[in-house]
Amino acid sequence: MRGRLLRPGDQGYEPARELWNGMIDKHPALVARCRGEEDVAAAVDFARDLGLPLAVRGGGHGVAGQALCDGGLVIDLSEMTEVAVDPDARTARAGGGCTLADVDRATQRHGLATPLGVVSATGIAGLTLSGGMGWLRRSHGLSCDNLLSARVVTADGRVLTAREEENADLFWAIRGGGGNFGVVASFEYRLHPVGPEVYFCNVYFPADRAREVLRDCERCLAETPVPAGPIGVLGRIPEAPEFPPGSYGQPFVALLALHPGDPAVGERALLPFRDIAEPIADLSGVLPYTGAQSVLDEDYPDGRRYYWKSVYADGLGDELIDRLTVHAAAAPSADSTIDIWYQGGAMARVGEQETAFANRSAPYLFGVEGNWTAADDSAANVAWVRDTVADLRSYSGGGTYLNFPGFLEEGEQLMREGYGRNYERLAQIKAAYDPGNLFRLNANIRPRG
Repeated sequence: MRGRLLRPGDQGYEPARELWNGMIDKHPALVARCRGEEDVAAAVDFARDLGLPLAVRGGGHGVAGQALCDGGLVIDLSEMTEVAVDPDARTARAGGGCTLADVDRATQRHGLATPLGVVSATGIAGLTLSGGMGWLRRSHGLSCDNLLSARVVTADGRVLTAREEENADLFWAIRGGGGNFGVVASFEYRLHPVGPEVYFCNVYFPADRAREVLRDCERCLAETPVPAGPIGVLGRIPEAPEFPPGSYGQPFVALLALHPGDPAVGERALLPFRDIAEPIADLSGVLPYTGAQSVLDEDYPDGRRYYWKSVYADGLGDELIDRLTVHAAAAPSADSTIDIWYQGGAMARVGEQETAFANRSAPYLFGVEGNWTAADDSAANVAWVRDTVADLRSYSGGGTYLNFPGFLEEGEQLMREGYGRNYERLAQIKAAYDPGNLFRLNANIRPRG
């Protein structure tokens, strides 16, 4: 290997086994800090031939903690962060260890962006392979919808190019099917004109106005084709200088949205979201695109404990909004939230079976985020998330977003919900590229047969 091989006791081993989610505490036997495709292939061959558990770490942000394993080998891509931008072709190729910040920093030099997530420290690999929902989802689609090609190291150690014209079945599968089919060493994305400045809506209302706020947002999107992907948030006001001191701890409902066009146009387009009711605080304004991409970073620090699950819904009636409000108020941690992702737009114009990503037609996704600090509070916070999701399922036609999967404890049942009608085809492709299920530390699809 050109990169470093870390063993327990080596300098750098302890930081290499630390993930963003403080709930994860695993001790791999080896960490392979890869520097290129050849290193990745050598590590895959080594794990396969010795029968070692194999985990793959990209940006290290996966909430389920599958980027590490006990007693096995971790393929660590964190040093593979090169980004090459072709502004004329409007494409970018990014290493598998890149975070959103790495890609945005490079593409924004040219006033371009590809749809990624909403927290800049998120790794592009796990995000893209399981779909990738962010601020640009309604205007330009999901991360996986903007993937043009990928370099994939498969279970037999081959390095393949996956694109529409080459290994098309593999290319279809990695656009939503997770890390089941190999290690993606690099991603090539389509870019769009966005930035360098955008208008960002960030407004907080009292939670007792939740019906009005969430339903009016729905109405605004239906009546005016606003190229923004709002997120409604139910939580409690943090003790921070940007909020009035008397509001600390108060339940809120917030609307956050990024307008990808001219900031002046964006301000006018997003004004109806801000004028729905008298706000607790309106933090909206013009930001650099990279600044808007990192607005939420402080809410998700390294080392905090996280447990997230999700459920889709076909509507947003008053009864459901009331249930959301009640559950948000009952969260054991003041840092926990329930997020309402307004879907549709560009992401819904891609057919359910054009890529492996499923559940595109559902108009809403609810992300139930347990976020807390003390280890002794883990049981109560995990129980709150599970109980909330169980209640919300009565309003759902099924489905889940596999970037918010809890700890994947439901096994194949959860996979079938996440992949929907695409599950059987994915299982067949899995059998073709990874018949021994070497890549099983993920939202795992068992090889068919």
